[in-house]
Amino acid sequence: MASISAKVVKELREKTGAGMMDCKKALTENDGDMEKSIEWLRQKGTISADKKQGRVASEGLVQSYIHTGGRIGVLVEVNCETDFVARRAEFQELVKNVAMQIAACPNVEFVKVEDIPEETVTKEKEIEMGRDDLGGKPENIKEKIVSGRIDKRLNEISLLPQPYIRDQSITVEELVKQSIALLGENIQIRRFVRFVLGEGIDKKESNLADEIGDITGKK
Repeated sequence: MASISAKVVKELREKTGAGMMDCKKALTENDGDMEKSIEWLRQKGTISADKKQGRVASEGLVQSYIHTGGRIGVLVEVNCETDFVARRAEFQELVKNVAMQIAACPNVEFVKVEDIPEETVTKEKEIEMGRDDLGGKPENIKEKIVSGRIDKRLNEISLLPQPYIRDQSITVEELVKQSIALLGENIQIRRFVRFVLGEGIDKKESNLADEIGDITGKK
């Protein structure tokens, strides 16, 4: 059996957030193998994704994705805690899948609902309150309906609540939590930008008959 040093136990603890004794036991059970020990702790339920999410994540990757045909492009930054995890194939696969998810979601503007500015929420509420189908309804009922619609709308423009394109039974947020549990570090989608070819350009409306007339010299 491999000798387990305090340094290795500390390293595993930093990677997983698990208790010192749990880390020592995991390393002992797996002959000091770090990756197997992380997996062992995950299987035992010792690693909690929720506990990891409060830790600082400043490493990670910036990933690009260009959709077939070059009409849609995405840049996304996903953070983890260490360069070691950033180099892991599982983390890189996650980042790639997140970029593809963003490309597939034209309505998404924010990472999470909490990122949405208050003025955007207020504007959405004003729009909903003015809808014709709410006319004549009591104020308390109207507020309840509008609140439900607002929640739905905010989720529609946020990335984390979206159903994951490769497995509709989970959300993007749940996908990230699975990776946190697997890799033993806090993982955060920090920011993204989505480009659509020609977006924002005022396209000139053309009249085919006039164009043909200009070419032939006939009107």
